[in-house]
Amino acid sequence: MVPDNPPARPEPGRSRRPRSSRPVPAVVADAPAPQRPGAASAKKTFVLDTNVLLHSALSLEVFADNHVVLPMAVLEELDTFKTQSTELGRNARQVIRRIDKLRSGGSLARGVPVAEGGTLRVLVTPPVDKAGLEEDTADNAIIRLAYALLQAGERVIFVSKDINARVKADALGIESQDFEREKVNIDELFTGYAEAVVPREMIDRLFAGEALDTARLQGYPNMFFDLAAQEDAAVRALARVRPDGRVVEIDRRVENIFNVQARNREQRMALELLMDRRVSLVTLVGQAGTGKTLLALAAGLHLVLHEHAYDRILVSRPIIPLGKDIGYLPGAKEEKLSHWMEPIFDNLAYLLRQPLTAVPAPMQKKGHKVSPQDRIQQLIDNDVLELEALTYIRGRSISRQFMIVDEAQNLTPHEVKTVVSRAGEGTKVILTGDAYQIDNPYLDSSSNGLTYAAERLKELPIHGHVTLRTSERSDLAAIAAQFL
Repeated sequence: MVPDNPPARPEPGRSRRPRSSRPVPAVVADAPAPQRPGAASAKKTFVLDTNVLLHSALSLEVFADNHVVLPMAVLEELDTFKTQSTELGRNARQVIRRIDKLRSGGSLARGVPVAEGGTLRVLVTPPVDKAGLEEDTADNAIIRLAYALLQAGERVIFVSKDINARVKADALGIESQDFEREKVNIDELFTGYAEAVVPREMIDRLFAGEALDTARLQGYPNMFFDLAAQEDAAVRALARVRPDGRVVEIDRRVENIFNVQARNREQRMALELLMDRRVSLVTLVGQAGTGKTLLALAAGLHLVLHEHAYDRILVSRPIIPLGKDIGYLPGAKEEKLSHWMEPIFDNLAYLLRQPLTAVPAPMQKKGHKVSPQDRIQQLIDNDVLELEALTYIRGRSISRQFMIVDEAQNLTPHEVKTVVSRAGEGTKVILTGDAYQIDNPYLDSSSNGLTYAAERLKELPIHGHVTLRTSERSDLAAIAAQFL
């Protein structure tokens, strides 16, 4: 599947390490005799690109009992990443350590055993041939090795997250694939709700407060049903699946939260999940203007300031490129963060635009009208709102907090796991983002951590998900999202 954003080779703007032009040995000199295509027990040979290992440090051992080959050029590229303090650097170090540990099982040139009966080989790149890959770049060096193995009779599959590299390999007759593990089909992503037509009497029973146990309405925990009566389509009800599988009407008390009223059914479903303390993880996917961040902040302010269900709101967003040090910006941490937290401040200013009871009386300034910006600063000063960079989330234990991770589509599945695993007792985590607006060059709409989490966790009662489809920001924003 073609990613939405073409993956980059190592860091943009970073020059490659020049490669030696001296001849290198033939690729198959010490390799075991390959299985010919068509043999009864033929195994596949997966040649991995560097970006696959940087995307997932576990990718070495997910190819079952097949053969995995790493070109020497891949190790050279990993070497350029290993000193970085980013997630890419951590993955590079983990892969290098794993390869070094596997050396105890034999010769890497001949092949060492890995999990589930497969093997790992590290092979040198063959000299320039007539395959049309004369330029001495990392991409071409890796593809030349795959081509040499194919010519030697092995069933080769080139695995890369780089679209252009896959195209070049395919032009040489090499089967090419994206790294499919930790991917979901974005076109079949769990939306969190479904529509159903039921007898009028079932809707009446829901309105009467009855929990329905019926084969007509089968869904995952915290999934919603938009019900219409068979006798009159105008009679409708919005219902939710409880963890025990029974279906109940949504909570009528969740209507107006921090002066925010849901404008469509998806927003109403999202508010239901955000306000339910039993749901510890909520994923909200939607295009720009659908209200993901606004709803999450409104629910957080209500639960912290009015119900005191959590100690504070913790808001974080990935820095793109992910992991870049915010120290290049002037000022203290809060001042540095303010530059890329402006979208959060915009939503908070909207929520705090009027002198409501939302802000406790001791936090109000006397003698002048309190501006939304004043209230935001008061929330920060009174430890009601905390801003944190995901760069510094690792290692923390976060308890009794309403944690919002905005732009989560720019996180890998592993990074989402790292963030969610920081949640301590009593913490609720909200992941929001647009799967079609990805700035991370190694991710696409199907491989990012947000959609991966939404699909993988859909059967768990502590998780809830809603896909928001309607832009409510403005008519102009809705038109831009639809037509531009």
